[in-house]
Amino acid sequence: MTTFDAVLSDLDGVLRIFDDAAQADIEARYGLPLMKTAFRSDLILPATLGQITSRQWVEAIVAELGGHESARQAAEEFAEVPFWVDEDVRAVLAKVQERMPLIIVTNAMDNLDAHLDRLGLTYFADAVVSSAKVGYAKPDRRIYEIGAEQAGVAPERCLFIDDRLENVEGARAIGMTGIHYRNIEDLAPLTR
Repeated sequence: MTTFDAVLSDLDGVLRIFDDAAQADIEARYGLPLMKTAFRSDLILPATLGQITSRQWVEAIVAELGGHESARQAAEEFAEVPFWVDEDVRAVLAKVQERMPLIIVTNAMDNLDAHLDRLGLTYFADAVVSSAKVGYAKPDRRIYEIGAEQAGVAPERCLFIDDRLENVEGARAIGMTGIHYRNIEDLAPLTR
């Protein structure tokens, strides 16, 4: 007997993989601290809470990097770094979805729907809870509660998967079972 009736999964770092080598290459070519700048909480949080658009986030990165043309080119390339679906994870989650609701819960920007479309994931999950749409980002307890509501299941009956430990701990704090995802073997409990 499983201890959960719904699975809530993160997107980035679990189902969607970004090209880390391309990100590093862009930083090296331009000699700019793109990762450190782009993911600084005062820049990324307003974008993931839907307070600014992804375009405004790129403009904020450009400004922080000095506003010159090479900063603009670097930020534009960084914002369009390649990404793909981890097909092994997709297969496991698709099998889970045959038995119970699957909800994607992600800290994302306003361009998430376009990205899901590019990945062929628009209709993959039963629902998608995007921080930019709901105004709460992991590890805020409210985003997990919204995910459970979308699944129609009490938080205590949800299993939550994320590659960031602080997000898993946030889910556990409201009674969810949590999996800290590092590789496909971490999803073994879903295949039983």
